[in-house]
Amino acid sequence: MNEVINAILTRRSVRAFQDRQIKKEDLDEILKCATYAPSGWNTQNWHFAATRDTAVIEKVNGWIVTEIKESGNPQLEGILERSNGHVFRNAPCVVIVSAEKGDRYGAVNAAAATQNMLLAAHSLGIGSCWIGTVGILGLSKRADYYAGELKIPKGYAPFFGVTLGYSVPQTPEAPPRRGGISTFF
Repeated sequence: MNEVINAILTRRSVRAFQDRQIKKEDLDEILKCATYAPSGWNTQNWHFAATRDTAVIEKVNGWIVTEIKESGNPQLEGILERSNGHVFRNAPCVVIVSAEKGDRYGAVNAAAATQNMLLAAHSLGIGSCWIGTVGILGLSKRADYYAGELKIPKGYAPFFGVTLGYSVPQTPEAPPRRGGISTFF
């Protein structure tokens, strides 16, 4: 099977990580792959704030927990329950993916870069998970504070997070795929 297609079909979201850090060289390669994602009008208007510092990861997690609790949104509060209050699932490395505010393609560009990171990580034997909950930081009244703390450029906002680490040995089965989603004309 083609190695790209195989990577797409075998990658799974990892939510349980070993207590072992990924190599800086692997993180650099994953971030490089993110920059090769397509972007609307080739703006490449994304930013990646990466950390392997568990204290920083805990601090950002705390911000997200606070924002979720203040939101009063039961669906978001359910995320906290399922993750035992740790949206990053104790991953040793986290990347915050941001895009330019007000760009109509910003979220799409950030999403394409995120997908490239997930596939690159998988190809290197590193587990990953897309964390959409991070976007709450960009919608907060404290958004500018969070962006400053994360060294995100002025005019950009967080959209997604990516957790990276070595998976606890278990490979979940892919959930069944929905049918009837394609038409030919």
